[in-house]
Amino acid sequence: MSELIRVRLEPPYLLLIGSETDPIYAKTAMGIVQWCPEKVCGQLRFDPSALDLGVPDLSIEEAIDSGARSLVIGVATVGGLLPDGWLSVLKEAASAGLDIVSGMHNRLNDHAGLAEAARRSGARLIDVRVPPAGLPVGTGKKRTGRRILTVAADCAIGKKYAALALHRDMCAAGMNATFRATGQTGIMIAGEGIPIDAVISDFVSGAAEVLSPDNEPDHWDIIEGQGSLFHPGYAGVSLSLLHGSQPDGFVVCHDPSRTALSGWEHYSIATLQECIEVHLEMGRLTHPGIQCVGVSVNTSKLPESERQACLEEITHQTGLPAVDPLIDGCDAIVEYIRQQVED
Repeated sequence: MSELIRVRLEPPYLLLIGSETDPIYAKTAMGIVQWCPEKVCGQLRFDPSALDLGVPDLSIEEAIDSGARSLVIGVATVGGLLPDGWLSVLKEAASAGLDIVSGMHNRLNDHAGLAEAARRSGARLIDVRVPPAGLPVGTGKKRTGRRILTVAADCAIGKKYAALALHRDMCAAGMNATFRATGQTGIMIAGEGIPIDAVISDFVSGAAEVLSPDNEPDHWDIIEGQGSLFHPGYAGVSLSLLHGSQPDGFVVCHDPSRTALSGWEHYSIATLQECIEVHLEMGRLTHPGIQCVGVSVNTSKLPESERQACLEEITHQTGLPAVDPLIDGCDAIVEYIRQQVED
């Protein structure tokens, strides 16, 4: 039986941003800074116009002097391929003894010069986006324990943040819960998981079953969602993750300022109600009792004067708790789960 991928990363981290200016594609670095800032010593940017994470700008030499142990590639490109222009920087870091941590699809050891530099210095090349061997085809059989999945109408909209915040607040409320990482950033934060988008398509639902196995009746797996059922590029992985997760409930992640799919602007974004209805319809295949349990709202682009009204309007429209997890926390969703799902 396959097990979760477990990773051991050595902090402090130097986060490689390069020339990336879009927060959507720097989500790995941003997630690490948000959820484990104590492990970050600085960022490596190629020019001042690149995205600033609010941590010190350091060269490789300066980072080593400050105690850095790992260089983490903080950018997730479309297609997950390592930019060719970055290899010289990675070789420099590996030659200096820094572990190189990558969430890209192509493997670090496939670059001969980089592999040789790491071998000489003793640095590790760590590819997080490698699924375990022997994953099964999904069975669709009911498992013991409870599950929540985060979903959305688009990518890079807050599914990981919502899952992490919900897990934090469920544990704070005395509930038995585990965060289940399905992407490279989540795995780096949690230290284990399965990189769902690197799994061969026939085995994605089976991987989700492995990720959230049988458990105690009162145990909750909080499963990090991936992609979107409404995305022309990534809907496949989202549907398989939904079927394999068999969630008792799902949280919809929503950005009220977004009108089109990010990077696919020729596609308009589905409405919140459409998102809920489609996930209910698709999810019933493996869990007839699936429910929507809340809405996680990214209000970062709203004026402060409009934030609360937006949340109240979403609650009025859906009858569900609506929160911005980074501002409000998820206590309202936790209470809804206790009243509507646990009982």
